[in-house]
Amino acid sequence: MKVGIITVSDKGSKGQREDLSGKTIKETVKADSYEYVIVPDEIGDISNTIIEFIDKRGCNVVFTTGGTGLSPRDVTPEATRQVIDREIPGITEAMRLESYKIKKAALLSRAVAGHRGKSLVINLPGSPKAVKECLEIILPVIPHALEVLTKGSAECGGN
Repeated sequence: MKVGIITVSDKGSKGQREDLSGKTIKETVKADSYEYVIVPDEIGDISNTIIEFIDKRGCNVVFTTGGTGLSPRDVTPEATRQVIDREIPGITEAMRLESYKIKKAALLSRAVAGHRGKSLVINLPGSPKAVKECLEIILPVIPHALEVLTKGSAECGGN
Protein backbone atom coordinates (compact mmCIF):
# COMPACT_ATOMS: atom_id res chain seq x y z
CA MET A 1 0.00 0.00 0.00
CA LYS A 2 1.23 3.47 -0.86
CA VAL A 3 0.05 6.28 1.43
CA GLY A 4 -0.07 9.99 0.72
CA ILE A 5 0.14 12.40 3.63
CA ILE A 6 -0.89 16.01 3.10
CA THR A 7 -0.48 18.36 6.01
CA VAL A 8 -2.59 21.47 5.52
CA SER A 9 -1.04 24.37 7.39
CA ASP A 10 -0.21 27.94 6.42
CA LYS A 11 2.51 28.13 9.09
CA GLY A 12 3.82 24.65 8.36
CA SER A 13 4.11 25.38 4.64
CA LYS A 14 6.28 28.42 5.50
CA GLY A 15 8.49 26.43 7.88
CA GLN A 16 7.13 28.30 10.90
CA ARG A 17 5.68 25.21 12.61
CA GLU A 18 6.89 21.63 12.91
CA ASP A 19 4.50 19.09 11.43
CA LEU A 20 3.80 16.59 14.20
CA SER A 21 0.49 15.38 12.76
CA GLY A 22 1.97 14.20 9.47
CA LYS A 23 4.67 12.41 11.43
CA THR A 24 1.98 10.75 13.57
CA ILE A 25 0.22 9.45 10.46
CA LYS A 26 3.45 7.94 9.14
CA GLU A 27 4.23 6.34 12.50
CA THR A 28 0.71 4.90 12.87
CA VAL A 29 -0.09 3.75 9.34
CA LYS A 30 2.13 0.93 8.15
CA ALA A 31 2.65 1.24 4.41
CA ASP A 32 5.10 0.12 1.75
CA SER A 33 5.85 3.69 0.77
CA TYR A 34 4.76 7.25 1.45
CA GLU A 35 4.35 10.53 -0.34
CA TYR A 36 4.40 13.57 1.92
CA VAL A 37 3.96 17.31 1.59
CA ILE A 38 2.89 20.35 3.57
CA VAL A 39 0.61 22.76 1.73
CA PRO A 40 -1.02 26.06 2.74
CA ASP A 41 -4.73 26.30 3.52
CA GLU A 42 -5.69 26.94 -0.09
CA ILE A 43 -8.34 24.91 -1.91
CA GLY A 44 -6.32 24.70 -5.13
CA ASP A 45 -3.14 23.55 -3.40
CA ILE A 46 -4.99 20.87 -1.43
CA SER A 47 -7.10 19.52 -4.30
CA ASN A 48 -4.22 19.57 -6.79
CA THR A 49 -2.03 17.64 -4.34
CA ILE A 50 -4.72 14.99 -3.77
CA ILE A 51 -5.01 14.56 -7.55
CA GLU A 52 -1.21 14.40 -7.92
CA PHE A 53 -0.83 11.80 -5.16
CA ILE A 54 -3.55 9.53 -6.57
CA ASP A 55 -3.47 10.02 -10.33
CA LYS A 56 0.27 10.47 -10.86
CA ARG A 57 2.03 8.95 -7.85
CA GLY A 58 -0.26 5.97 -7.35
CA CYS A 59 -1.29 6.42 -3.70
CA ASN A 60 -3.94 3.97 -2.51
CA VAL A 61 -4.90 6.15 0.46
CA VAL A 62 -4.40 9.88 0.93
CA PHE A 63 -4.71 11.27 4.43
CA THR A 64 -4.97 14.99 4.95
CA THR A 65 -4.37 16.49 8.37
CA GLY A 66 -5.60 19.94 9.34
CA GLY A 67 -8.04 22.43 7.91
CA THR A 68 -11.24 20.65 8.98
CA GLY A 69 -12.49 23.11 11.62
CA LEU A 70 -14.59 26.25 11.55
CA SER A 71 -11.92 28.85 10.87
CA PRO A 72 -12.36 30.78 7.61
CA ARG A 73 -8.99 29.32 6.46
CA ASP A 74 -10.16 25.72 7.10
CA VAL A 75 -10.97 24.59 3.56
CA THR A 76 -9.76 20.98 3.43
CA PRO A 77 -13.29 19.48 3.18
CA GLU A 78 -14.19 21.80 0.30
CA ALA A 79 -10.97 20.90 -1.55
CA THR A 80 -11.57 17.20 -0.96
CA ARG A 81 -15.15 17.31 -2.23
CA GLN A 82 -13.92 18.88 -5.47
CA VAL A 83 -11.80 15.85 -6.34
CA ILE A 84 -13.55 12.76 -4.94
CA ASP A 85 -16.03 10.67 -6.90
CA ARG A 86 -18.25 9.85 -3.92
CA GLU A 87 -18.24 10.51 -0.19
CA ILE A 88 -17.97 7.72 2.36
CA PRO A 89 -19.71 9.40 5.30
CA GLY A 90 -19.50 6.44 7.67
CA ILE A 91 -15.75 6.95 8.08
CA THR A 92 -16.03 10.51 9.32
CA GLU A 93 -19.22 9.81 11.25
CA ALA A 94 -17.37 7.12 13.23
CA MET A 95 -14.42 9.43 13.83
CA ARG A 96 -16.68 12.20 15.12
CA LEU A 97 -18.77 9.86 17.29
CA GLU A 98 -15.80 8.17 18.96
CA SER A 99 -13.79 11.38 19.24
CA TYR A 100 -16.79 13.08 20.87
CA LYS A 101 -16.45 10.63 23.76
CA ILE A 102 -12.96 12.05 24.36
CA LYS A 103 -13.50 15.70 23.46
CA LYS A 104 -16.91 17.28 22.90
CA ALA A 105 -15.51 19.75 20.33
CA ALA A 106 -15.02 16.82 17.93
CA LEU A 107 -18.57 17.46 16.77
CA LEU A 108 -17.31 20.65 15.13
CA SER A 109 -15.12 18.70 12.71
CA ARG A 110 -16.14 19.07 9.08
CA ALA A 111 -13.88 16.22 7.92
CA VAL A 112 -14.80 14.39 4.71
CA ALA A 113 -13.88 10.94 3.44
CA GLY A 114 -14.44 9.51 0.00
CA HIS A 115 -12.83 7.83 -2.94
CA ARG A 116 -11.24 9.00 -6.13
CA GLY A 117 -11.25 6.08 -8.50
CA LYS A 118 -9.84 3.14 -6.55
CA SER A 119 -8.14 5.25 -3.87
CA LEU A 120 -9.38 6.58 -0.54
CA VAL A 121 -9.14 10.19 0.63
CA ILE A 122 -9.65 10.80 4.34
CA ASN A 123 -9.50 14.14 6.17
CA LEU A 124 -8.04 13.88 9.67
CA PRO A 125 -7.88 16.53 12.40
CA GLY A 126 -4.84 18.74 12.86
CA SER A 127 -3.67 17.66 16.31
CA PRO A 128 -1.34 14.66 16.64
CA LYS A 129 -3.40 13.24 19.53
CA ALA A 130 -6.66 13.45 17.56
CA VAL A 131 -4.96 12.02 14.45
CA LYS A 132 -3.85 8.95 16.39
CA GLU A 133 -7.29 8.50 17.98
CA CYS A 134 -9.07 8.78 14.62
CA LEU A 135 -6.67 6.41 12.87
CA GLU A 136 -7.27 3.79 15.56
CA ILE A 137 -10.99 4.04 14.76
CA ILE A 138 -10.77 3.78 10.97
CA LEU A 139 -7.65 1.74 10.14
CA PRO A 140 -9.42 -1.62 10.56
CA VAL A 141 -11.84 -0.88 7.67
CA ILE A 142 -9.34 0.52 5.18
CA PRO A 143 -8.15 -2.84 3.75
CA HIS A 144 -11.75 -3.90 3.08
CA ALA A 145 -12.61 -0.54 1.51
CA LEU A 146 -9.61 -0.79 -0.81
CA GLU A 147 -10.50 -4.36 -1.72
CA VAL A 148 -14.02 -3.34 -2.68
CA LEU A 149 -12.75 -0.37 -4.68
CA THR A 150 -10.08 -2.35 -6.53
CA LYS A 151 -11.77 -5.73 -6.98
CA GLY A 152 -15.42 -4.78 -6.87
CA SER A 153 -16.01 -7.32 -4.11
CA ALA A 154 -19.61 -7.49 -2.99
CA GLU A 155 -18.91 -9.71 0.03
CA CYS A 156 -19.87 -7.12 2.63
CA GLY A 157 -22.10 -9.34 4.76
CA GLY A 158 -19.30 -10.65 6.97
CA ASN A 159 -17.69 -9.01 9.96
